[in-house]
Amino acid sequence: MKEVNNMACTTILVGKKASYDGSTMVARNEDTGSGSFCPKKFLVMKASEQPRQYKSVISKVEIDLPDNPMQYTYTPNAINDEGIWGAYGVNTANVSMTATETLTANERLLAADPLVEYKKAIGEKDSPDYQAEQAGGIGEEDFVTLVLPYIKSAREGVMRLGSLLEEYGTYEMSGIAFQDVNEIWWLETIGGHHWYAKRVPDDHYVIMPNQLGVDNFDLEDAFGKKENHICSKDLHEFMTENHLNPAFDELINPRLIFGTATDSDHLYNTPRAWVLQRFFNQNSNVWDGPNADYTPLSNDIPWSRKPDKKITSEEVKYALSNHFQETPYDAYSKRADLKLKNSYRSIGINRTSTLGLVQLRPDLPAECMALEWVTYGCNVFNTLIPFYTNIDKTPDYLANTSEKISTDNFYWANRIIAALADSNFHLCGSYIERYQIKTVVEARKIIKEYDQLIIENVNEAKKLCEEANEKLAKMLKIETDNLLDKVLFEASNNMSNAFARSDA
Repeated sequence: MKEVNNMACTTILVGKKASYDGSTMVARNEDTGSGSFCPKKFLVMKASEQPRQYKSVISKVEIDLPDNPMQYTYTPNAINDEGIWGAYGVNTANVSMTATETLTANERLLAADPLVEYKKAIGEKDSPDYQAEQAGGIGEEDFVTLVLPYIKSAREGVMRLGSLLEEYGTYEMSGIAFQDVNEIWWLETIGGHHWYAKRVPDDHYVIMPNQLGVDNFDLEDAFGKKENHICSKDLHEFMTENHLNPAFDELINPRLIFGTATDSDHLYNTPRAWVLQRFFNQNSNVWDGPNADYTPLSNDIPWSRKPDKKITSEEVKYALSNHFQETPYDAYSKRADLKLKNSYRSIGINRTSTLGLVQLRPDLPAECMALEWVTYGCNVFNTLIPFYTNIDKTPDYLANTSEKISTDNFYWANRIIAALADSNFHLCGSYIERYQIKTVVEARKIIKEYDQLIIENVNEAKKLCEEANEKLAKMLKIETDNLLDKVLFEASNNMSNAFARSDA
């Protein structure tokens, strides 16, 4: 099976009573696997362009799709050699989806319900030992395309994806978020064909760092009213028959039953949950020292929590840019203990492809309710800008990403800035910070102006949304080009062969 590189991500879910303005917010870094980068672009999939017969590039599975898709935004790979990889987006019913957070699973689970992997044909067709090609299941490449155009609520998203998983299986462990203006649901695949989903409490947030996360599940609700829990039809029998629950009591802790707590998790995954809960719940727990309630190695960090205060979109961006600031593990700190510095995998990592944050605002008309905050590249050095989703076309600056490097698109401009600024972090840090603040301030001004215009002219909403998006993109390009100029100048002056007559 072809190696899947878009695998390492961090997801943040914010319930409507935990956000600053009553919005539901779902955000995810899409990071590529080690040693690879994947250019992305922000597009609209029109209903007429949505495939009716779908075939996965990676797993070769073929699926007939319904005839009534909705239009939706998505953020596919710019180089289409591994399929679409829609990443995240919003459909015309103001329902969003982000797919996926790659998860880990233990050996007992994977033996009981093996992943459905693609198998190449073996031998010649006419030979007695010939084995035909076997299609695999569905995965991150496919999920957005198969689900988002057909759902009118977050709950519907859970049910549609759940049925597809049961029918076709999957070749990887994944976490997927579905969002509407009222609810956020988090679905985790378990093994090849099983799954469960849990509703995020309205006053809670969730941090997901590439590790199966849900730490409690109500089977009675899942097989009853399904108010906050839904799962595959035979989940209880599956767990019992395969002796998957190691707990002494009857409590269902999916993290314990299906997940992992390996040495690799303690290096790569759990520290990310620790540092972000440390950020959002600074005053709720002791996070450092010998008496800490939780450490980077803790296996019992809660899946969801009520934050110390309501969470803003700017804080979500800061969190998804985190490199362990204000800890001994900060990758960029001059004060960090060299023995501890860069001990754990940062959230704001060099190989982030894109960050998408969907904000569904309950106090605005459906025509402008959804904002999709978009950026590309390493979050330490970029900015996150909101765009309306009630559109037929995205701005070229975010849509024209090509394989060839060019500062005419936002993706490559960000990549170049990050590469130059990283080795000159303390020279360029102030430029980056001012850029991030200025662009968000200007973006919020534009959104505020156009929110009011749309309220007053609802019949022209789509035209106004597209007009606003073009203004946002124009502002973004000007400020990004200005930042590149400053960063390039500082990096050039700091080259190893720098010399001036005055140096003599």
